[in-house]
Amino acid sequence: FYKHNFLCVITGLGQLSVPYALENGGWCSVFLLLLLGIICAYSCLLLGKCLEKSPKSRSYSDIGEEAFGGKGKAIVGVFIYLEIFMTLVSYTISLHDNIITVFKGVQLKFPIWAKLSTSHLLTTIAVLVALPSLWLKNLSSISFLSFGGILMSAVIFSSVASTAIFGGVRPDHKIPVLQIYNIPAISGLYIFSYAGHIVFPNLYVAMKDPSKFTKVTVVSFSLVTTLYTVVAFLGAKLFGPQINPQITLSMPPHFIGTKIALWATVLTPITKYALEFAPFAIQLEHALPSSMTTRAKLITRGFLGSFFLLLILTLALSLPYFQHVLALTGSLLSTAICFILPCAFYIKIYWAHISKPVLALNLFLIGFGISLGLLGTASSTKMLIQTMKRAHHLT
Repeated sequence: FYKHNFLCVITGLGQLSVPYALENGGWCSVFLLLLLGIICAYSCLLLGKCLEKSPKSRSYSDIGEEAFGGKGKAIVGVFIYLEIFMTLVSYTISLHDNIITVFKGVQLKFPIWAKLSTSHLLTTIAVLVALPSLWLKNLSSISFLSFGGILMSAVIFSSVASTAIFGGVRPDHKIPVLQIYNIPAISGLYIFSYAGHIVFPNLYVAMKDPSKFTKVTVVSFSLVTTLYTVVAFLGAKLFGPQINPQITLSMPPHFIGTKIALWATVLTPITKYALEFAPFAIQLEHALPSSMTTRAKLITRGFLGSFFLLLILTLALSLPYFQHVLALTGSLLSTAICFILPCAFYIKIYWAHISKPVLALNLFLIGFGISLGLLGTASSTKMLIQTMKRAHHLT
């Protein structure tokens, strides 16, 4: 099930957003997508090397502590929990956007004091359905959800492909060569597409044979990068400048493939919540007093997870700007977690044994990540503020 978990962690919102990113960045930006995929796979292998060197480390934050002590662990923890939080916010925004289309025309009646729209109520119900998955105890028990996530990704890809063949939409739009001014913003979307590094150490530790970590990493990132590249070009060719930040919302509304893709997109977050929440849950369980019973720890973890998911739901409904939230999360948080910090961990832990070429490579990747992260954060923050101002004026 480890390969399933790897694929489930990486695939997801990236598949929905890469066609929009490619259209806005130009077809040359696919080289950035490929480059980031290679860098993220490399940094994932670095995390495995760090765990191999420090057998006591069992999570991403443990690696941070091994490399930089207690302060390092605290700083890494902030990045981890912010990324988990914003990733789940992004999934919930996607859930909301797609469930509106799935149940278009449906009107639900409820007490006037609730002050909830039909779309908000439907999203709330869907999140409540997903809540029990946060009570599952370990990665083995949620492997069936990982398989469900992979299945949903395959369904979405097949639906997009069937749109080109049977949906009455001709893939004849011309993709711009390069729109350099959009690169900082779309880089966040590309980076987020590979974000999963906070979970990979937990998967490594859970493996019965950690020697297969390299093979699983290379195969998983190769498959996902291929999937992203194909769906990016296909979506951009199908819908051109009119493409929605989530490709499912651009597909022909009356086509059966669209309905299937929308349902798959609605179900995807339900398969993701537990796996994305796993690093926080594991750290929380370790932090709880040893005097607590296993049942008490499970209940504490479940209630806290439920509380945070409801908080995430509230934020997602009040900030429904999918592409800007996704790009900001990718640039501000995923860039650091996916390759700046792993490179820094590796340099510090292997300092006495690292060769000059490898040191130079890792220092270059840190500098590249910082530059890309700063540019992307500034660009996506500016766009988010502008969108919020326009929405405020309209209301």
